[in-house]
Amino acid sequence: MNPEELLKEASNMQEELTKNRRYLHTHPETGFDITETKAYVKKELTDMGYAPVDCGKAGLTALAGGKRNGKVFLLRADMDALPIREEADVDFPSENGNMHACGHDMHTSMLLGAAKLLKQHEDEIHGTIKLMFQPAEEIFAGSKDMIDAGVLKNPDVDAALMIHVMAGLPMPSGTVIVCDGGISAPAADYFTIRIQGKGCHGSMPNNGIDPINAAAHIITALQEIHARELALSDEAVLTFGTIHGGAAENVIPDFVELGGTIRTYDEDVRSFLKKRMTEISQGIAATFRASAKVSFGTGCPTLKNDYELSSCISTYMTELLGKEKAFTAGALSALSGEKKAPKTAGSEDFAYISQEVPSIMLALAAGNPSEGYCFPQHHPKVKFDETALSYGTAIYAYAALRYLADHNV
Repeated sequence: MNPEELLKEASNMQEELTKNRRYLHTHPETGFDITETKAYVKKELTDMGYAPVDCGKAGLTALAGGKRNGKVFLLRADMDALPIREEADVDFPSENGNMHACGHDMHTSMLLGAAKLLKQHEDEIHGTIKLMFQPAEEIFAGSKDMIDAGVLKNPDVDAALMIHVMAGLPMPSGTVIVCDGGISAPAADYFTIRIQGKGCHGSMPNNGIDPINAAAHIITALQEIHARELALSDEAVLTFGTIHGGAAENVIPDFVELGGTIRTYDEDVRSFLKKRMTEISQGIAATFRASAKVSFGTGCPTLKNDYELSSCISTYMTELLGKEKAFTAGALSALSGEKKAPKTAGSEDFAYISQEVPSIMLALAAGNPSEGYCFPQHHPKVKFDETALSYGTAIYAYAALRYLADHNV
């Protein structure tokens, strides 16, 4: 497959890619509740000649190739949105109060485009390409659910790749950054802390047990774990995102519930942080005659990029886009004067895939601040440059085709 021809074919699909992306953008759905999104993707795949298969609670898979013996390469796109009310200045805003503020509508459109390209070049596939359309990435649950349902089996996957679009990068849209081998994204855990007190009239706090007061001390104290109990080299972030408690200004409530996330790059630090959060929360609550229950919900491990796969994909991206639009994270850091490639602080549940098979994460520039794309992911005003769609489509397809040709057995 000639990379220039493939890039041109993808570019000629721009109108279709934009149509798919805008439909998904105006109909965003969250978590596993993506009935309309899944139906749309399934119909598009079926119309192309695929036989999509349900996988897990809300996922889809489809196979391209298989006419020649060879390895199996997985391409993944996430489909879910966020429970954010859109404020972006676009002509096709969300219609239901949710928002594709992380660009998953872009990912889904790009993988649908790649599916079409791969179907057109199916005789050239040296093995099998498995397309993975995943729900519930934002709650770190969809990837694991699909693994448990067998997405890496029948046929067994040998390697996997994902793309994440990035708004606000100061580089031309369509520029790709290939993660270097090693850990590129932290483990993440959601947590809730429920502080149980005893409600009473606000004028008589002595007759009750104030959970708001205890919660305030817990919030402050937990930030001291990083400051005083972790080594300088131990990287961790603890963030509170929600506080719920009380319904009236003059009433001390029965309980307060705190919610947030922790991010770590090391499993020992992750375990230590959870242990100390529980001990400190319970100890402080008891000091104020309250009680605290600390719960850790869905999360994901660290995302590991395979060293050999990173090297291969970097070569393929240079072939496809040229040296001016394809970089490794390390090379890009060196150009900016940094000594080593930065790790992302955002977590990604593709990490579960990376723990099972050799995997690689790519970042795709999709909006330069100098062109009006000033807001980051998860912001209600974030916008993505749709010219990146054709690049992402070509990247998905070319990476899979070249890998299988290179590793033909």
